[in-house]
Amino acid sequence: MKELPEQGSSPLAISDEDVIEAMKTIPGYIDITPGDFKEVYQAAYALAMKRLFNTLTAEAIMTKSVLLVDEVMELVDAAALLAESQVSGAPVVGDNGVIVGVVSEKDFLREMGVGEKPSFMRIATHCLNNQGCMIGRLRNKTVADIMTHPPITGTPGMTVGAISALFAERQINRLPIIDAERR
Repeated sequence: MKELPEQGSSPLAISDEDVIEAMKTIPGYIDITPGDFKEVYQAAYALAMKRLFNTLTAEAIMTKSVLLVDEVMELVDAAALLAESQVSGAPVVGDNGVIVGVVSEKDFLREMGVGEKPSFMRIATHCLNNQGCMIGRLRNKTVADIMTHPPITGTPGMTVGAISALFAERQINRLPIIDAERR
């Protein structure tokens, strides 16, 4: 039976069994041990990932058609738009089309008062233990009232490595990519 990679190792870690089975699929004679092959493979894989992180850009992987939310939109309409579009957040634009913030489920949850680590389960727990609806405090508010601002943004030439580092450092889930005019 094939063993799973050790915890903490790469999810793409390969076993000796993987190597032996792969070698059997190649016709002819191969003069390399499974251990040597794994070492070469792991070095090549690490180099390929490094190259990918340092050369693949935001422009190559970004979603080109992005849902935008207007900062003056009422939250009820913004929530409906996000739900209908099946996205958890979107860049927010001002009247001049410039990105002024980002609104997400986290912003809604935070504004509802569920504490430092907002989640649906915190809301469910609160609602099951108390009377009243936490969402009521969001009535008559606009996107500008709850959005995260200023927005954390990137540029089309930003590498995947730089984007990944920014996601980890700033604890964000989305990065609007903007041009020189912040659009």
